[in-house]
Amino acid sequence: MPQLEALTWTRAPARTALADADRAADWNRLNARRGGHTILDAAAVRCALDVFGDGRECLLVGRDGAGVAAMLVVCRVAPLQWRTFQPSQLPLGTWVAREDVELDALSAAALRALPGAVVLSITQVDPLLHARPADSATLRTADYIDTAWVPLEGSFDDYWAARGKNLRQNVRKQRKKLADEGVQVELREIRAPEAMAAAIERYGLLESTGWKQSTGTAIHAGNDQGRFYTRWFEEAARAGEALICEYHFDGRPVAMNLGLLRSGTLIVLKTAYDESFKAVSPSTLLREEEFKLFFAGTEVRRIEYFGKVMEWHTRLTEHRRTLYHVTRFRWPWLRALAERRRAAPQAAAGTSPETAPDA
Repeated sequence: MPQLEALTWTRAPARTALADADRAADWNRLNARRGGHTILDAAAVRCALDVFGDGRECLLVGRDGAGVAAMLVVCRVAPLQWRTFQPSQLPLGTWVAREDVELDALSAAALRALPGAVVLSITQVDPLLHARPADSATLRTADYIDTAWVPLEGSFDDYWAARGKNLRQNVRKQRKKLADEGVQVELREIRAPEAMAAAIERYGLLESTGWKQSTGTAIHAGNDQGRFYTRWFEEAARAGEALICEYHFDGRPVAMNLGLLRSGTLIVLKTAYDESFKAVSPSTLLREEEFKLFFAGTEVRRIEYFGKVMEWHTRLTEHRRTLYHVTRFRWPWLRALAERRRAAPQAAAGTSPETAPDA
């Protein structure tokens, strides 16, 4: 492990820094050394900064004799407290590091590099990319969510036969119902950059049929979410990495998955369906059709969801892992004080402390 105390740190406005081709290339090189996630590409982070950032985010860069060792997009969330930039639309925290840089040492070194900082939270870390460090006098980790994935191994028939009996029976009944009613079903793949804007708009219309419309969180062409996903997927499509699957009943879109595909791994970021067709579960039918297609080819060998495990995930796979947060404190007494402050309200209410990343 490198001596991170000896790293030279620089800070710059994150939005303009990642717009620089050299800085973006440095970021992507580090990302490539730990899996090369599409959701951690410089283009994705820059897009999130442009849409959801407030302009005060910093790009923190640590260098040693071998070059750039780590890069973190961070923002101040309290006078003495910093956190990795974490819009809800990005499933993982916005930072990258060489494979020889351990998170324990990195969090300590980055905290020292931030002006006036006494707490640094690194959010939504994937244990596949960064091993979870042990808690210590100045470091606390906390579970974030369990997330599911599906390895595409063997044949679709074998995979589907291993699913629950209720799922298989329900899908057969739903398909029979549609067939009896003469409904024509079709799965369409959307990959072209020029098709992304219209596809995201159709996705937003599907979201608007459900609960997200009433909470104001549905995607619309004119809102921040719509602008973010349109720009992100157009950039991904130009790199050949966007894969939107859209399911149709008689030519009408009824379910969609927004996915990004790289190196055999499809990350399904969002799923929506038309709730007026809820009785025939169009999203479930879409997934069955997708899996048939993916098992038959070689392009997709693993599906990642990166959202909180839901009941429908458990019908598709038994695989899950826990994403986590890391909080680094400058002094042991500060962590002890933070723990007491966190525990007091829960103790009064008779509950356990929540696993928030911040002190």
